[in-house]
This record gives sequence, C-alpha cells and structure tokens, in this order.
Amino acid sequence: MPDAPPDLAALDAMAAQLEASGRYRLLRRFEACTLHPVADPTTLKRGIYLDTETTGVDGRRDEILELAMVPFDYDPDGRLCAVHHPFVALNQPTNPILPEITKITGITDAMVAGHAIDPEKVGAFIAEAVIVIAHNAAFDRLFAERLTDAFKAKGWACSMSQVDWKGEGFEGTKLSYLAGQCGFFFDGHRAENDCLAGLEILGRQLSDGRTALAHLLDAARAPTWRIVAEGSPYNLKDKLKTRGYRWNGDEAAGPKAWYTDVADVDREAELLFLTQEIYGYDPGLTPRRITAFERFSERA
Repeated sequence: MPDAPPDLAALDAMAAQLEASGRYRLLRRFEACTLHPVADPTTLKRGIYLDTETTGVDGRRDEILELAMVPFDYDPDGRLCAVHHPFVALNQPTNPILPEITKITGITDAMVAGHAIDPEKVGAFIAEAVIVIAHNAAFDRLFAERLTDAFKAKGWACSMSQVDWKGEGFEGTKLSYLAGQCGFFFDGHRAENDCLAGLEILGRQLSDGRTALAHLLDAARAPTWRIVAEGSPYNLKDKLKTRGYRWNGDEAAGPKAWYTDVADVDREAELLFLTQEIYGYDPGLTPRRITAFERFSERA
C-alpha cells in the first residue's frame, strides 16, 4: 500500500512545540508569497521581479540560460498584494554549458536544446511594469538589456544592495541567507524559485514596521550622484577605498578611475572631501545624476 500522506497539522503542532521550548529554530519550506489584503485596487502598481541563470558572469559576453519574470502588484505603502503567473523561458547558448555552471544551476545542455527566448514576448510581458527588481541588478540588467531594449525604458531596483540589511540585523545579503533569517528555505538557483523567494523577503516587515519593499522603492526613487575621482593621486588610493570608492578598470564603462555614488544630500560634502583631502585644490569635477532608469546599467 502507498504511504499515507503526512499529517500536516500534527507536524505544525510539533514544530510549534519545538520553537516554544526556546531550544530550536525551524525553517519552513517556502510554499507561496504572503499577501496583504487589497484596500483599493485602483492604487496598485505593477512590478516585475526578475532573475537570470547564465553561462558565466560577464554581462557582455556570456549568455542567458534561463529567464524568469514574476509580475506582482503593490500598494502605496509598499505592501505585496498580488503575485501573477510568471514568464519562464530557457535559452540554448552558443557553446556547451560548462560543468561548473550545470552544478550551480542544475541546467544541462539537454534541457536548453532547441530553446530560445523571444525578445518581443519579453517586451510585451513587462510593458505594464513601472519597476523591475533583481537581486544583484548590476548583474541581471546587463544581460536583460542585451536581450531587449524594452528593459532600458524601465526603472530598476536591487533587492540586494538597496535595502539596509546590515542595519536590520542581517549578516549577509545572499538570497538564501535572507530567507533563512526570515524563517524559510527554498530550492535556489532556478530563476523562478529565486524570484518568488525574493518577493516573500521583500514583503516582510522591517524594524520600523514598513516592508523591505517600501524601503527598496524609496531608494529606487531617490536620485544618486556618480562622482569620478579622475586623475586622483595614486598614493591616496587607500584613503579613497576606505571611504567606499570603487575602482573602474574597464575603459568601456568609463574612465579608469576611482568612483562613488552618493545621495543628493551628500554630494557637496563629497566634493569638499575630494578638494581638501585628495587633490588639495578644486579639481572641477562634474558629478552625474543617476536615476532608476540608468542605475545598474552600462549607461550609468
């Protein structure tokens, strides 16, 4: 005879008893996103949570193996109200998939054989969205924009870097780690699973009672300023690095120089720092204003 299905109520009662003891902390398998009741459907906005699995990490040369996009609706307070049917597609790359990529993603050459992603269908699918979110948008946006220019017309946000996870008590920003801290686990490294888990995490409340999604949307809406310390003295590179500057060694992405992105309120203070602490004179730098429409793209 087949095994009897598990008694879920009994299992939940056992889990509750274990957690109540204070000696155990349990993770529950992710099953569906937690949704907030809709008060006024006319106030909802559409977003897309996107994830790609790729043949490598070079956004200019490597290729997409799998693209998943999960549409969702959120209210003016940044609460997750609905999750809609996803778009999931595989793509056969030019060259065979490396064994290490298959080990990470579980995607094999046989799975993608004969498959291709239709850019027009992708463009139509994201047409209603006002924001595209990815966990490491600086990675995913390069691949997405190579697929179709439709992504260039959308504002983007990054659920990894644009939420102050450290300030909220998280010690890491990987999706699986955030999920664990939120009390659940999921089968990662497949694009659709990552999207749904990401939405569940964003729907959770942070210490101020607002959702992580609300914080993320605030960060996405706010402009930042890219300041490039071109021609800065080499012997002061450690001072720039300590302050949070990053080195751009890719001429295709702009001048080879240290750079940083700062909020609008910090722009003048940062320019003053460079004048007084780095150059010793006013170098006449011209910061570039960056919004969600350029952020995380090569155009930034």
